[in-house]
Amino acid sequence: MITWIEWQGEKLAYNAPSLLIPSCCVKKSDFHYDLPPELIAQEPLSERSGSRLLVLDAARRNWQDRVFRELPQLLRAGDLLVFNDTRVVPARLFARKESGGAVEILLERITGSHVATAQLGVSRKPREGSHLILVDGTRARVLGRDGPFFELHFECEEPLEKLLARIGRMPLPPYITREASAADAERYQTVYARAPGAVAAPTAGLHFDQPLLDELRASGIDFGYVTLHVGAGTFQPVRSERVENHVMHREWLNVGAELVEKIRTTRARGGRVIAVGTTVVRALEAARAGGGLKPFAGETGIFIVPGYRIESIDALITNFHLPESTLLMLVSAFAGRDLILDAYKHAVEHRYRFFSYGDAMLIWPGEGRA
Repeated sequence: MITWIEWQGEKLAYNAPSLLIPSCCVKKSDFHYDLPPELIAQEPLSERSGSRLLVLDAARRNWQDRVFRELPQLLRAGDLLVFNDTRVVPARLFARKESGGAVEILLERITGSHVATAQLGVSRKPREGSHLILVDGTRARVLGRDGPFFELHFECEEPLEKLLARIGRMPLPPYITREASAADAERYQTVYARAPGAVAAPTAGLHFDQPLLDELRASGIDFGYVTLHVGAGTFQPVRSERVENHVMHREWLNVGAELVEKIRTTRARGGRVIAVGTTVVRALEAARAGGGLKPFAGETGIFIVPGYRIESIDALITNFHLPESTLLMLVSAFAGRDLILDAYKHAVEHRYRFFSYGDAMLIWPGEGRA
């Protein structure tokens, strides 16, 4: 079912529940900004909550520079923070083809006890039916291919998750140019992660440590959780200049009845719903596709660009995103592209740290929604 909405005199088609298709032309280049490479954070800070926090007030069109540990001062009793409790699995594996060529395997999604889809870093793509031999001798048979992804069956007695825990490595994003260290196993993971399945961290949550969570609870702020297993597709670039031609990656999510009720009661008593990360926004908007928010478990390929009105939240905590990325488009849909790009320019000029191990933003939208 397609519902048409209007934006700046143009029509937008919202195809529930999977994606937004602009009929006008939102362009990839509209979301470009210049980023000096040295601002891409390569290491986490020694203290999670010591990151900087750019607080953006879209209604007043201004911002202020704060520190993340000051978050309790920026919220109020009765507010609800919604976190993504997915846990990153050590999804990076090394193998060789039967012919001897080296292969790097990055799992996209675990689909069975011994089956997963994956991206393969290899000079020549393997044939269906061939085997990849992992560093411990375990064999993985290539079942087939779907676009950039391969389906692999791991021929071992132990479940795949145990195999990964034993020989897998943490899959750091491609813009972190160093090898993963032992410290990344803890730091590229939120302190509240509990549902294994992601191959990339929900990075807005990396700024929370236990003392900050305790202070927020003591301030009367409630917590709720979704699960959205972030896939490697989150790093896929938008290749088409016309955004509507981009094929969005799909991710599995679960929005439970308990959270839906928490959101309802929070808003009924005048509290605000604050999403910790764009993955939470994707999960909640997928769960309210076609109507009000309701429990939902399944896949989403929702694609949020300016013109789409985000209704499920009242504020957003998020990291700084790559130029021309789908996540920057989502954030621009929430607060306005021009204002977001102005705020990013301020962040660059004031030497904020960018991307997964970088600093954060707290965004209050305009139009009196918060």
